[in-house]
Amino acid sequence: MGEKLEAELAEEKSSDIRNDGSIVGKSVVRVDAWDKVSGKAQYVDDIPFPGCWYGGTVRSDVPHGKIVGIRQDPSFDWSKVVFVTAKDLPGPNEVAMVRRDMPILAKEIVNYVSEPIALIAAPSKALLKAALKAVKVEIEPIEPVFTIEEALSGENIIWGEDNVLAKFEVNKGNAEEAFNEADIIIEETYRTGHQEQLYLEPQGMVALPRDDGGIEVIGSLQCPYYIHSAMTHAFMLPPEKVVIKQAVTGGGFGGKEDFPSLLAIHAAVLALKAKRPVKIIYDRAEDMVSTTKRHPSRIRHRTGVKKDGTIVAQDIDLVLDGGAYTTLSIVVLQRSLLHATGCYNIPNAHVSAKVVATNTPPNGAFRGFGAPQSIFAMERQMDKIARTLGLSPVEVRRKNLLRIGDAFPFGQAVEDGGARLVFERALAISEYERKRAEYSRDRDPKRRGIGLSLFLHGGGFTGSGEQAIDGKVKLKLTSERVELYVSSVDMGQGAATVLTQITAQGLQIPFERVRYMSPDTSKAPDSGPTVASRTTMIVGKIVLRGSGKTDKAP
Repeated sequence: MGEKLEAELAEEKSSDIRNDGSIVGKSVVRVDAWDKVSGKAQYVDDIPFPGCWYGGTVRSDVPHGKIVGIRQDPSFDWSKVVFVTAKDLPGPNEVAMVRRDMPILAKEIVNYVSEPIALIAAPSKALLKAALKAVKVEIEPIEPVFTIEEALSGENIIWGEDNVLAKFEVNKGNAEEAFNEADIIIEETYRTGHQEQLYLEPQGMVALPRDDGGIEVIGSLQCPYYIHSAMTHAFMLPPEKVVIKQAVTGGGFGGKEDFPSLLAIHAAVLALKAKRPVKIIYDRAEDMVSTTKRHPSRIRHRTGVKKDGTIVAQDIDLVLDGGAYTTLSIVVLQRSLLHATGCYNIPNAHVSAKVVATNTPPNGAFRGFGAPQSIFAMERQMDKIARTLGLSPVEVRRKNLLRIGDAFPFGQAVEDGGARLVFERALAISEYERKRAEYSRDRDPKRRGIGLSLFLHGGGFTGSGEQAIDGKVKLKLTSERVELYVSSVDMGQGAATVLTQITAQGLQIPFERVRYMSPDTSKAPDSGPTVASRTTMIVGKIVLRGSGKTDKAP
């Protein structure tokens, strides 16, 4: 550290750090606030790229079928545009994710309405629109599978041997024997549907071919290294020839975790063939029709209880709808399974979990990542138990809450009493009991109600996931400030500000002397994906641990 900067920082520490030495928890102006409210921030569609063409997608209009032919209208001048189908791809026709079953472009079979079949790039939006209209895809329909029940029946196989993308099971005690000890067995089936993330900024990517044969992609995204991995695989390029940069991103909520890998490849295929930058920006309709959604679910609960509300056994059959391809469904299913019994101690439990394929657009990440479906079902079951037994929903929950030392069905033991403390505090400050009694006396047409539910959510990757990711950060000291390089993106949730605060506190320097650098895989190490509420807790801790290890500027 230079003597001048060291002296300056020493003088400024006291003005920015609270009396207890903490910057974290102090109210600060968000680092991106002014750029966003002033309009200075450039989202991907705002960034000028000289000579840039516009990309578009030819999509399937049937849910399941065999591609018989792709006809290009001979009256259109195809020399003015770039046209790409699966046969033109430079590498394997697969998007590298958890499993490589999703094609970049459908070649022989389409598996959902809006599945990409061909790509077009043109020098103007008007010409692109005309070119897209000049393509006709002939598809011979095949009977589709639309529901979880149809997929499980196995009458029409669309994926693997049984339409099951993944399955898991956990057991604790002996549920079947324990049901014999119950005074009553309560059964119900709960369903949730598709849910759209509806980020304000639609999906968008720009790909720029490089002179060395590599490719650079700038876009609206959550996980730069997910895209980097998918790109190196699709184009068979060494890592150093693929660069992924995040533009200012207008929301994600999980919707820009997995899908941008496909979109980035599409833009890059066109850019390499056109030998110029190509931008693909979806309009709202295309975005909603073709991108991933929250997994629909069907969850069956069978619960054995005593008359006083004590749960003695539970059997849960959890099924998610994964859509046409796997994407992140295996990992979503795992988290859904882990949250299936909620905040309650179930001494004897059997939980079976599956995710099945259907002829709908692939489902993917969405805030909560499988847990909301499970928790919704568990909380509705707790309410049904209370109604059936004539007990208060408060007392049924209180009686079965996890205590210190209790274990989840998957084996992890509870190490603190947080659930009970939060529960009692929420009841007190909401005045739940008083309001419930008061509202129950309402007789007017317009009535009031009050509800109660509990949930838990594990932050970061489950199991040994974080050890496998081995997230890294880089801190660089310049003559003016400390620069923070991470692949954790800010998509509106405040990551840039929070990580800047943590860095400043770890180094014990003013907040203003730290700069969060926009994620760029050519400069930032792989900190892991921006998902699972892990940025503050996991990446923040890595930043804190590394705050004494800065690289000096050359």
